[in-house]
Amino acid sequence: MVRRIVQFVVVSCVLLALAGGVWWSYQHLRSSPPPVAMPSTMPAEEEAGPTDTIIVGDQAQKNLGLTAKRLQAGVFWKTITVQGMIVDRPGMSDREVVAPAIGSISQIFHVPGDMVRPGDILFTLKLASESLQQTQTELFKTSQDIKIADARRKRLERGGEAIAQARVIEAESEISRLKVAVQAYRQELLNRGLSDDEIDGVADGKLLSEISLVVPPRALPQATPETSLASTLTPANEQPFAYELQELKVALGEQVQAGQSLCNLSNHQLLAVEGRAFREETSLLEKSVEEGWPVAVDFQEAPGADWPPLEQSFLIRYIANEIDPVTRTFAFLLPLKNQYKTVDHGDSKQLLWRFRPGQKVLLRIRVEKLDDVFVLPTDAVVIEDADAFVFTQNVNTFERKSVHVLFRDRDQVVLANDGTFPTYKKGQEQWTIPAVVRNAAPQLNRMTKAGSSDVPKGFHIHADGSLHKNEDEVK
Repeated sequence: MVRRIVQFVVVSCVLLALAGGVWWSYQHLRSSPPPVAMPSTMPAEEEAGPTDTIIVGDQAQKNLGLTAKRLQAGVFWKTITVQGMIVDRPGMSDREVVAPAIGSISQIFHVPGDMVRPGDILFTLKLASESLQQTQTELFKTSQDIKIADARRKRLERGGEAIAQARVIEAESEISRLKVAVQAYRQELLNRGLSDDEIDGVADGKLLSEISLVVPPRALPQATPETSLASTLTPANEQPFAYELQELKVALGEQVQAGQSLCNLSNHQLLAVEGRAFREETSLLEKSVEEGWPVAVDFQEAPGADWPPLEQSFLIRYIANEIDPVTRTFAFLLPLKNQYKTVDHGDSKQLLWRFRPGQKVLLRIRVEKLDDVFVLPTDAVVIEDADAFVFTQNVNTFERKSVHVLFRDRDQVVLANDGTFPTYKKGQEQWTIPAVVRNAAPQLNRMTKAGSSDVPKGFHIHADGSLHKNEDEVK
């Protein structure tokens, strides 16, 4: 009996102890503070979020219009930009036709805009000059006197010793005197615009009451490549030279005086580009002339113009030694060989010139040479304070690279070849191994900052950087 009582007491104590432990644990948990977050053991690079590598899908690349290619290290010239204008070259572009004598215009063969060549008839002038008529008369009379004097000399020579030798000498002297007079008359008629054939006719008694005024021949300095008539810019089926009747200054039937201007002829095959620079730029232009550096000319032509390539170098040939007191600039000239097309208008033709006097241009003068550099468009480089970045492409993977900018203008950026891009040799050329993005760099930079480096859901990246859809997604 006692034994059972003892067992009951022991079991009761154990149960009470268990119940007390449970109650104490419950109260302790209720009164304990919330757990404190432990510091993360993740590496700092993983906590940084966005990296310099982003992934851009094929459709996104098309939307951005991304283009990328390898860069070749080369030479870049720093330049200054100067305003310029196309002008006529004095003595080579325009020609004036004047009346050789007093008369009236009886015929006009061409109107402004017509294409004329040396030897083509421009006007018929009805002569009203007494001096010209007198010269023709004297030439005819003197030519006849020479024939009479020559016949008399021959008769005297046939007389033999019966004729005094002094009379033969006298006849020969008279013939020489008359020939000198004839030469003077012929030269005067040549100066009046008559041709050799017309003068020969006057000497035979065919006196002229009207004369034809023709397009004069081209007169240019010889032995200069610029003035050679055999120009590669002239079409093969065209004659090498022609004028355009630019201005007609007389009317049909108008009375004109000797030396009066009748028309202006123009030929714009040989022009010049005139630049205007300030005094502070004098040393830069002088250095360009001394070094023989070519000048880049931007003619600001509309795209799609149907003209052959302009294959000529522009060198400064003249620098003015005077400064314009109004604009405070001085002029310099670069020779320009023009191009033209021929347009048919029924029986007449017209010349259409590629470059026209008065046309505005931009001149880029070289001032400094940069060797072993990379040149990119401005849209390929992002500038952030003192840093500059470009992006390389490996299929769908784009990586941002910090670069050193040597020069920057409105159109292009010059980067130093300082090892930022790994390169390889191809003959004498040096190329970058990665392809460098040439546009949309600001958009890619914003995507990089936003942390767009995660692979899109349902895709995976291959070792070559290309983005592929998962197989289960395809199914």
